[in-house]
Amino acid sequence: MCRAFSGLIALLLTAPVVSAEAVDTSLRPVARGEARQTPAAVPPEEEVVARAATLTDSAFAPALSLRPTLRPAALQAEAALSARITGTQAGFAAWVQEFRPRALDQGVRAETFYRAFKDVAFDRKVVERDRNQSEFTKTIWVYLDSAASDARVRNGKAALRKYSKLLQRIEADYGVQKEVVVAIWGLESAYGTFRGSTPVIQSMASLAYDARRGEFFEEQLVDALKILQQGDTTPDRLQGSWAGAMGHTQFMPGSFQRLAVDHDGDGRRNIWDDDPADALASTANYLKSNGWKTGVPWGVEVTLPKGFDYLEAKREITRLPSAWARKGVVGVDGEPVKDFGPASVLLPAGHQGAAFLIFDNFEVIETYNTADAYVIGVGHLADRIAGGAPIKGNWPRDDRALTFKERIELQKRLTAAGFDTEGIDAKIGPLTVEAVRNFQRSKGLVPDGYASPAILKRLR
Repeated sequence: MCRAFSGLIALLLTAPVVSAEAVDTSLRPVARGEARQTPAAVPPEEEVVARAATLTDSAFAPALSLRPTLRPAALQAEAALSARITGTQAGFAAWVQEFRPRALDQGVRAETFYRAFKDVAFDRKVVERDRNQSEFTKTIWVYLDSAASDARVRNGKAALRKYSKLLQRIEADYGVQKEVVVAIWGLESAYGTFRGSTPVIQSMASLAYDARRGEFFEEQLVDALKILQQGDTTPDRLQGSWAGAMGHTQFMPGSFQRLAVDHDGDGRRNIWDDDPADALASTANYLKSNGWKTGVPWGVEVTLPKGFDYLEAKREITRLPSAWARKGVVGVDGEPVKDFGPASVLLPAGHQGAAFLIFDNFEVIETYNTADAYVIGVGHLADRIAGGAPIKGNWPRDDRALTFKERIELQKRLTAAGFDTEGIDAKIGPLTVEAVRNFQRSKGLVPDGYASPAILKRLR
């Protein structure tokens, strides 16, 4: 995950088996041949894993930043993702020999290297996944419909009951609410049923050889080799998603090395096997290490008053909820939100969608995966598992998500019109949101920063 998309996953539910909802397209695409590891007592469940679909070089580095940089300056994503794949098995074999001394210089023993690479080959499909991942796009409401579906909520409550003693100990040790840990587990691997079956050494080596993000994946590969060297697992069990995210809560190798813990005391940090203890405790440790504040929510749904100044709906503008209440921003029950700490207003679908006051723990979850949809998905699923109500606000359901090419076009047209997005990367991050907001102001539109198909049409 684990930066941390970043995180990931096994569960034999004691609750009665319930019928799952229809399987939806995953935000973390599953490579062909990636088996679903589904314990017999667990109902099948749609997969909503997002981390591999939002991987960035900064995505798994909590030691460097609590809130990773969202947009590399002037990244030409269109060219990078469409570049032709030129890798071959012969070229890969030569790269492995070239990489070997670098790995040994970083503390990997020769016997570890030999054992790990004994049957490894270039995996072109993994590279194709990496090149195509930005096409996987959903609207926030479609994502949340799946992330907090009735099936996922039911299975989360069942997991909370089944592992109540374990989760209570983890909450006591790390100060992270057990429902949040369970929600991450639910989104990353559907409570252990989608842990991934792609060999991590092979996928990391293939992506390092590909060179589009070679330096990042070579670092992850070295960490994966050290996982084997430490004896945390064996080469045949070192499996995960196509992008290298591993186990119940989908840790990337680098995040595993920094933040995984041996909760059950067996001498191994084992996040791969059916027992989820080490994985769930590692997830709590990850959040705590990134600044989790006990007793503070990720966010609270609110209603905005008529005439609300949408220029104030920015992450950098924070006030105590009591101060927001004086401006008419209150909970959906009509009461002021409790003063948990400074909060900002978030409008993930603009002024026509639900509104939230978000707190510091929003940024902590964001270190696991930088996508706002993922953070809201984790937070809302946790709230539902704890007995909370569905989101009450409406969504602009007639809208659709912009495609990758449309996001590129939006940024180019905004910049050409004098509203610089400071990079063309297809990511609707803070700089693009601000550019959209400024364009909206110039046209007399509600300046909510929402990058909709209507805005792109207006720019055209």
